[in-house]
Amino acid sequence: MRPLVMTILILISVAVFTRTALKRWKLMKAARTPVDRSDHPWRRFRNVLWYGFGQARMFRYKGAGVAHAFIFGGFVVLLLRALILFARGYSSDPGFGFWIFDDGTRLGNAYLFLKEAVVVLVFVGVIYFLRARLLAPPKRIALSAQGIVILCMILGIVLTDVFYDATGHIKKMQDEHQSLVFHAATPVASVLSFVLLPEPGSEEIIAASHEACFWLHAVLILVFLNVLPLGKHFHILTVLPNIYFADARGIGRLRPLDDIEGQLEREETLGVKTAADLSWKDVLDLYTCTECGRCSDHCPATITGKQLSPMQLTIDLRDHLVKNQARILGASESAGAADDATDSAADDELQLVPGTIQPEVLWACTTCGACEQECPVFISFVDKIVDLRRNLVMEQGEFPAQLQNAFRGLETVGNVYSFANEQRADWAEGLDIPLLSDKPDAQILYWVGCAPSFDDRARKIARAMASLLREAGVDFAILGPQEQCTGDPARRAGNEYLYQTLAKSNIETLNGYSVRKIVTTCPHCFNTLANEYPELGGRFEVVHHSVFLAQLVREGKLEPKHRCETTLVYHDACYLGRHNGVYDAPREMLAAIPGLKLVEAAESRDRGMCCGAGGAQMWKEEEPGDGKVNHARANQLLKVLPSGGESRAVSTACPFCMTMLSDGFRDQGHDDVQPLDLAEILWRSVNGPGQEAAAADRASATN
Repeated sequence: MRPLVMTILILISVAVFTRTALKRWKLMKAARTPVDRSDHPWRRFRNVLWYGFGQARMFRYKGAGVAHAFIFGGFVVLLLRALILFARGYSSDPGFGFWIFDDGTRLGNAYLFLKEAVVVLVFVGVIYFLRARLLAPPKRIALSAQGIVILCMILGIVLTDVFYDATGHIKKMQDEHQSLVFHAATPVASVLSFVLLPEPGSEEIIAASHEACFWLHAVLILVFLNVLPLGKHFHILTVLPNIYFADARGIGRLRPLDDIEGQLEREETLGVKTAADLSWKDVLDLYTCTECGRCSDHCPATITGKQLSPMQLTIDLRDHLVKNQARILGASESAGAADDATDSAADDELQLVPGTIQPEVLWACTTCGACEQECPVFISFVDKIVDLRRNLVMEQGEFPAQLQNAFRGLETVGNVYSFANEQRADWAEGLDIPLLSDKPDAQILYWVGCAPSFDDRARKIARAMASLLREAGVDFAILGPQEQCTGDPARRAGNEYLYQTLAKSNIETLNGYSVRKIVTTCPHCFNTLANEYPELGGRFEVVHHSVFLAQLVREGKLEPKHRCETTLVYHDACYLGRHNGVYDAPREMLAAIPGLKLVEAAESRDRGMCCGAGGAQMWKEEEPGDGKVNHARANQLLKVLPSGGESRAVSTACPFCMTMLSDGFRDQGHDDVQPLDLAEILWRSVNGPGQEAAAADRASATN
């Protein structure tokens, strides 16, 4: 009877799983937005090894990381054990190559010992997570009954495995009329067999217990398999593909929207309006979310009490997808049919915003990438949020009113400040800086950016940077009035059409001068020029000024010789650090300045908190919450600065961060904290404070 029962169980289980999995597969196929993830296969394979099997990101939370590694390692090792036991459903001494792992063979004893070791580790891991959910649940975790059930099922699987071996030891000794002995290959089961040492004449009870453990173990595995696609534990099956197909370009590189004008003419959906407008990779992301809450734990919007929680956004999208799968699949099958009015009505009923996602959730995002940096399964959040914004902005004309001024300034004069673009080079008066139009053979183009061109505080950064370039003998020029905004604020705000208009105009200008190397002081400009312009035909070598200045100091072209007696904390700009991995160069440059005491906040490098300016937040009012993002970030930095009496400063390498942090310190009564750009600090050390005052006087007199 055993082979028949095993066959029936397997067939039923596989049939149910296949039916559920096919539904999930069809939902992925119904996603309309195409995404190509066939590039960089070896890099993707390495990511699977390092982040999938190696669990690298899991250990960013040490306790949970270790416990999860125990369970994951157990799954890998116990998979073979499951196959062996299912084979025993057909023969007590099955072939299929499994005989080499049976008790008595050298390889079999080694595997049994390894299996028992991981059983203990899995048990420890499960108890850790049960305790974390039942006794002291972290705020970041999404608690659910299903999570507890799954953990109990895993516990049941490993316990039935050990009890199966323990009762097997007893049964074998009884059949051979021998006394129980300790089996070194299965120490846990051996100890348990002594604990369960039966009374004489209990052979039938032991045999029944042994058989019950076998079937209970098999049934638990098959039920577990069918529970996986019904909730967050589907990630057990989808995590490795999701890591492999993650964007190989890294965090925050937005996918382009092609042929916008053509889509407008054809009245096609722009961005994401319904779940069917997602990409297949977006749907795979939703299936893979583990609801661990690490993304929200580091989200500046969540930290300051905004409605946005990246984890909850993902859960809401996934629940909407599964709940409406029949309607979504029906709408997908009818796409392209003659009855466009019916299709449009179906789309309106399935519209994600505001039906499932409130607009306030989307507009709270700073696109800082902290959520994606923390996600251990490589879910993308920024793309989805921006795609939803794109539909609101370009198709529905719905966005925060304050962004209207920014869009108007970008459309009419090429900058968000709405100043005449002819004033772009006014900051350089008295410095004798050439325009590229006058010096087209300059080796370096200094891309100034909007803030250093028009904002009074940021202009000091541009003057310091230009002065350092001249001091180092760098052959450079600026575009002046020919420079426009790179389009980053428009793109992150969802106005892809405006972004592409600005980007194509800038690329035409740069290609016209045959520009190849660009240095910029703004991380947003740097990220856009280096990583997003190539998609539109603009391929240039782009260097951020933090890297360029560190190189000039390293080469001896700039010598920081004047002491700077102050305690300084460095703030990592999101678009320089997380988005582009630049962490060491700024610190290297600061370390070269004599007298400067550099301290690190707990929230630094890839865990540095956003200042609150990114994602077009700089140009709109912050969403309601428990506090402001820049205030929260300023308080984090204050924790490592001296409380009073000493000179203290904060440094960053982004003009937007400079504005936000300056306001954050001032609003909370810390006017004595000096916010300084890297270029300003280095200029002081190279030239001395007296020269700085003289230069300021000359600039004031010139203006």
